[in-house]
Amino acid sequence: MQDFNPTDYNIPDDFQHYPGDPAEDSLGPFFYRQAGDQLEAALSVQARHCNIMGGTHGGILMTMADYCLATPLFLDHPAGVLTVSCNCDFVGASQEGDLIIGRAEITRRGKSLAFTRCTLSVDKRTILTANGVIKPLQQR
Repeated sequence: MQDFNPTDYNIPDDFQHYPGDPAEDSLGPFFYRQAGDQLEAALSVQARHCNIMGGTHGGILMTMADYCLATPLFLDHPAGVLTVSCNCDFVGASQEGDLIIGRAEITRRGKSLAFTRCTLSVDKRTILTANGVIKPLQQR
């Protein structure tokens, strides 16, 4: 397991990396921090995150949205979580060199599912909004 330092990716040092997800590490890496009652995530856009037109690839943005939607629950459920549903709306663009900040919150918790939403922004300009349904897993 690789240790990722946020400052190596031009991300403020109060963010931290959540180890253990090789897919997210190879696509990101993504970092998070607690900001009041919200969780914030960060990705520094590199050339490898971009499409042929120079914008951040939509799949990378959707992966970051999934990370944002699940992480507030994952931190409280060491057995893990599953994304049941993830709906994304692309409302802006980003490019290499941009720092994308995601803000997530849990909007409702049920017995077995939680509902979350997030926004991804660059310089306070929203580029994606998402809603998700997340299922926390139970320890065996």
